[in-house]
Amino acid sequence: MGTTRLREAGIDGAARDAQLLLAQVLRIEVMRLSLERDMQVSPADMLAYEDMLERRIAREPVSKIIGRRQFWGRDFTVTRDVLDPRPETETLIAEALTGAPPSRILDLGTGSGILAITLLAEWREAFAVATDLSDPALKVAARNATLNGVDNRLTFLASDWFAQVQGRFDLIVSNPPYIAAGEMPSLAPEVLGFDPQMALTPGGDGLDPYRKIAAGALAHMDPGGRILLEIGFRQGRAVSDIFEAAGLEDVRIHPDMDGRDRVIGARAPLS
Repeated sequence: MGTTRLREAGIDGAARDAQLLLAQVLRIEVMRLSLERDMQVSPADMLAYEDMLERRIAREPVSKIIGRRQFWGRDFTVTRDVLDPRPETETLIAEALTGAPPSRILDLGTGSGILAITLLAEWREAFAVATDLSDPALKVAARNATLNGVDNRLTFLASDWFAQVQGRFDLIVSNPPYIAAGEMPSLAPEVLGFDPQMALTPGGDGLDPYRKIAAGALAHMDPGGRILLEIGFRQGRAVSDIFEAAGLEDVRIHPDMDGRDRVIGARAPLS
């Protein structure tokens, strides 16, 4: 029933979405649905399922309906106050992990906290500072830090990029808003209607966050420290120029699994 309704509404991946929603209502793992075909669904659960289907038909993402998203093999709480984590953002994690473990990490514009939390979970000796302008986003990130057992090594800070940040770090990461104002109307309804606009676009050409981060990066990086930022797939050359003009070295662009430019990396000079 659920699959048919979603498919008729034009939802891509209707069968998978219907299963995820039903599993959430029944409070079981989705893989158990095929083993529990005779499970009785209470009237209350059926009403809850109907409500979830209607929300999905209205293009609300499944992750926002069930309140969580998996990223790098871990569960994260997501709400309308934070950007829904994208699989392509795992490109940044993969690239970060190719380097030596850092002591101090700075995550600018942390949102749900996926970058800082994932890296702390992978690097058990590291500490991190995560910033955001949104107090509701910082609250979600704090919940995720506790959920993933890294809250004792992560400090949250309300800050406009580097404005309130002190000290130096051997790794800076960020997934800043980078969608140009003119591209916003073309976004999928699931994105445009349910992710915070401040997490999607800075307006204009979408490059202002890179200009601001590049301008302040060297003052907050250890000699030889790394910086890794997610970028839009058409922004590689422009962001490379911004980084090089700011004095960052070894500027490189890393592709995602689809072969599109996704992450830009660089280093601070050694001296």
